[in-house]
Amino acid sequence: MNILLVDDHPMALDLYENVILENFKHLAPISITKALNCKDAYDAITTVKNNNTSFDFAILDYSLPVYKEKNILSGNDIANLIRKENHSCKIVIITSHTQILLVYDILKKTQPNGMAIKNDITASGLKKMLEKVLNGDLYQSELVKKYVKEIWKKELLAEETNRQILFYLSKGYKVKELDRVIALATSTIQRRIIDIKKTFNVSDDTSLIKEAIKQGFI
Repeated sequence: MNILLVDDHPMALDLYENVILENFKHLAPISITKALNCKDAYDAITTVKNNNTSFDFAILDYSLPVYKEKNILSGNDIANLIRKENHSCKIVIITSHTQILLVYDILKKTQPNGMAIKNDITASGLKKMLEKVLNGDLYQSELVKKYVKEIWKKELLAEETNRQILFYLSKGYKVKELDRVIALATSTIQRRIIDIKKTFNVSDDTSLIKEAIKQGFI
């Protein structure tokens, strides 16, 4: 089995490698490639492609030092590159991010076979997750499941455009500026913001952002 591990923390890479080598010997021969950033990951993917092989399994961090020259900015982009070469490659995302909107976006855009929050997983939990994913099951850690439930409590945020509106407002965009980054008319965006405010039970933009942060959405 050809495995790619990507994380900018060497200790995390060592943990992943040790768990795999100690618990999945039946998958031998196992070849493990480790990368600390997006460029290293890109080079590893290119190397196996040039050797007419591909990765069968990958554990990816979400936030990594970027590779601007190739527009590879996150674990999502690395996952897309891997799947271009082997659509059946099983991918696990492990992230330290706990913002509900971001976690949900990763799930929707990457559709990983497994996902966990770093402070929600131990060596034994990692073993359990890898067992399930390698057996063909989908896996979400308890925190990931909790965040998905929180999104659906505020059903409007299950739609990507509404999540984008809330995200850009949190970054300081004014309502009249949002049509530059969101493909909707200003009047439509305004109506959506009104609905989002109702969801959070607030009446103004400032309170909306404060409440969204307080509840862990951004």
